[in-house]
Amino acid sequence: MEHGNSGFSAAGLRRLRGVLERHVESGKIPGLVALVGRGDETHVEAIGTMRHDGGAPMRRDTIFRMASTSKPVAMAAAMILVDECRLRLDDLAQEWLPELADRRVLSRPDAPLDDTVPARRPITVRDLLTSTFGLGMDMTLLSAPIMGAIIERGLTPDLPEPMPGPDEWMRRLGELPLAYQPGERWQYQISHDVLSVLVARVTGGSFEAFLRERVFEPLGMKDTGFHVPADQIERLPVLYAPDPVTGEFHVWDEAEGGRWSRPPAFQGSGGGLVSTADDYHAYFTMLLNKGVHNGERILSRPAVELMTTNRLTPEQNAARNALATENVHLSFGQGQHGGWGMGMAVRTYRGDYAPVGQFGWDGGSGTSTYADPVNGVTGILLTQVGMSVPNSARLIHDFWTTLYQAVED
Repeated sequence: MEHGNSGFSAAGLRRLRGVLERHVESGKIPGLVALVGRGDETHVEAIGTMRHDGGAPMRRDTIFRMASTSKPVAMAAAMILVDECRLRLDDLAQEWLPELADRRVLSRPDAPLDDTVPARRPITVRDLLTSTFGLGMDMTLLSAPIMGAIIERGLTPDLPEPMPGPDEWMRRLGELPLAYQPGERWQYQISHDVLSVLVARVTGGSFEAFLRERVFEPLGMKDTGFHVPADQIERLPVLYAPDPVTGEFHVWDEAEGGRWSRPPAFQGSGGGLVSTADDYHAYFTMLLNKGVHNGERILSRPAVELMTTNRLTPEQNAARNALATENVHLSFGQGQHGGWGMGMAVRTYRGDYAPVGQFGWDGGSGTSTYADPVNGVTGILLTQVGMSVPNSARLIHDFWTTLYQAVED
């Protein structure tokens, strides 16, 4: 553990380490890296091993699959384009994404795919930025035809087969009707991957190249990208998806030869990044600093404020709240924040130890990344245990509880 001069109590940090050690010693979490920051003070814990049966120890510079915590970071690319007026919030998305023109919408979300009505209006950039363009991974519609079609066409990154290249992916997406009218309802995941294609088409290069030039390199995020180079692959742990019934560890992705060992066909902002605790700390600290890092402006203050404050009406947010509060056996309590900005959750009510205003998100690979402007706190917790079981979610909750106990006023 590294010690600074202020910000956290010594007793609170000892309690935090003890709680993290308890989760690893339980055998349910092979290893983890945790970072807490406040002002100039940063503390890092690396506990456990890279594999559930032993192996190399976790280190501060271990590289993790960030899963859905990719969303808050990758969103910066689109907001830079808005800052530069290369995109406008209410531009029609079909100008760059003709596959989204002339949309049909299901007559009801669980209707057959051919039971549609015309979209009341075109999809806008704003709809994509707020995940309200009309289509997404919706756990309240698991048995509906539209969800089956999304999975059958390989439009989500959580399938055994990787997603196709961006143009083919957009072609397949364009074959489907929307589940909701544009702007009507928040839906998860797919809008972020559409944004990956949008940024690439607007900039005329790859999505990763733009992120690297405008976000990763200025922030010193040297280990962040869409794959791990061969000479660094030993820093990537195995990713497990434990059996939901028995808890037995099943390998979802190996390091060598696995999905992140080579550049992907689709650079997806919904869940494709790999990174480290220090890289993410740099990004979330930049957001706390209203877009500035070491005197260099990465994002404008208004862009950061749009990203990190609630953008949804209660009606738009209804499906997300339903998943978080009525399907806790699926969400393990994740998502109970009350609001959503652009690319991340925003707390709009005090439901646990975190205050209103905290922003960030969690990932299905066992990752959690948030910043809190009220206390000036950042927290990064990274594991290699997927959310097929509640073990990593429980660890995440305990991490945040003990982090806030350690804050010293």
